[in-house]
Amino acid sequence: MKFGATPLGEAEGAILAHAVKQGGLVLKKGTVLTCQHVDAMAAAGVISVVAARLEPGDVGEDAAAHELAQIVAGPGVRVEAPFTGRSNLFAEHDGILVVEPRIIDAMNGVDEAITLATLEAYKPVVAGEMLATVKIIPFSVPQDMVRAARAVASGPALRVAPYVARTVAMISTVLPGLKPSVIDKTLRVMADRLAPSGARIVLDERVPHDAQALAEVLGRVASRVDLTIVFGASAITDRNDVIPAAIMQAGGEVEHFGMPVDPGNLLLIGTLAQRPVLGAPGCARSPRLNGFDWVLQRLLAGLPVQRADIQRLGVGGLLMEIVSRPQPRASEIAPSKHAPAIAVLVLAAGRSTRMGAENKLLAEVGGKPLVRHTVEAALDARVGPVTVVLGHQAEAVEAALANLPVTFVTNPAFAGGLSTSLRAGLAAIAPNAEAVIVALGDMPRVPPQVVQRLAAAYAEQPDALAVVPTVLGERGNPVLLTQALLPALDALTGDIGARRLLEAAGDRLVEIAVDDPGIRNDIDTPDALARLRGQ
Repeated sequence: MKFGATPLGEAEGAILAHAVKQGGLVLKKGTVLTCQHVDAMAAAGVISVVAARLEPGDVGEDAAAHELAQIVAGPGVRVEAPFTGRSNLFAEHDGILVVEPRIIDAMNGVDEAITLATLEAYKPVVAGEMLATVKIIPFSVPQDMVRAARAVASGPALRVAPYVARTVAMISTVLPGLKPSVIDKTLRVMADRLAPSGARIVLDERVPHDAQALAEVLGRVASRVDLTIVFGASAITDRNDVIPAAIMQAGGEVEHFGMPVDPGNLLLIGTLAQRPVLGAPGCARSPRLNGFDWVLQRLLAGLPVQRADIQRLGVGGLLMEIVSRPQPRASEIAPSKHAPAIAVLVLAAGRSTRMGAENKLLAEVGGKPLVRHTVEAALDARVGPVTVVLGHQAEAVEAALANLPVTFVTNPAFAGGLSTSLRAGLAAIAPNAEAVIVALGDMPRVPPQVVQRLAAAYAEQPDALAVVPTVLGERGNPVLLTQALLPALDALTGDIGARRLLEAAGDRLVEIAVDDPGIRNDIDTPDALARLRGQ
């Protein structure tokens, strides 16, 4: 192919490389110039154009793109007619996109003129969804280059595996204290997860959290459905734990325990009666994307999931929001119908009595009020809507938080101590909130990641009554409290905060170790404020 500036007298039959707009004449890029085009440009005062001219052995961009798209398209993939050197590929039916990276890489490695881009492998797709595109960069490529691209494609590079699993058994193990509502909610969430594939839950079994009892149910159920999912009353922590032990006792095998995806680490996959059995991690009780989804989707499409498949999921396996693509703040997101609602409560009503005349919440740190640091971190965590409890100098504190998407609640009894602010704030939280993360307004060095860790820990262990962070074995703030603890509010008085509620959680209090000393760094004195400003 010849490319470059072309005198107008030699332009007939060439392909216009750049649009021509002169006077009232408009010719688009890619136009094959005829004698009429040439005459019109001459009349408009055009002297030369940038054009491409195919030579013997060249294949036009559209023809090349279409030929290569047809080569890489496998079952369930439709190739669209080419245009401007591009041929797009679409799903013919719902299913899971299966991609052969080796072929994609090899074709892209033939020459810079040939490009092939696809969606990520194993993505759920729907009929009519665009899956990939073949784009030829120049206006043509040599026939030898097209042959070379064909040669490296030993077979189709992508296909859509249709959903084949239609019946699912859900087994829940039960311990004393686990509310039926937790299982009912999990059932609804799982039904929503399965709906796009056409699968449905046909058996709902609830058994004691005991290996023998579970093994009996598994032996009776597994052969009757396409897939069995077991939700444990407590998370699987070892290959000898209740769920894997029950699979083995029932005559099945445990293929793999654990996965390099977070949330989703504690997933187990096995087989029984030649059908897959999943031991679900706690995060699967939430509708949010987690590693369980990646495995479930493949199994619903009849794709085998073996140990090596799971072990390759580590790259891109950190799904927590701290490293995800930018998202709107949680207060701007419409909650899912069955999403576990978590609210965030910031207590900012105190009188700062140990600070003298200065209100520590309004003290400037790093160019903005101290309390604004705390509230912005709570918002940046994106785990739920944020409510701020005001009291002492309420108008000034509210002004310090101007333009932040938070809800304000005023505690007229703030002089009665921290317990009154906690009570006022929790009373204002939406009743559908399953848990509340309580933060203190005078702790500006708590990063959003700590708030996210609390929410993630609750998602992993939804039977927990409270979650608290620790550093070097010492508890700190903020803390997560569930609705089940709120009746204990009546016993709180004076400056007693959430500590009494944590005690009420008993052995269902979950501690998570963090590396950030900010969880124990509240600003109560002028010296503490000076140290903070010096950091």
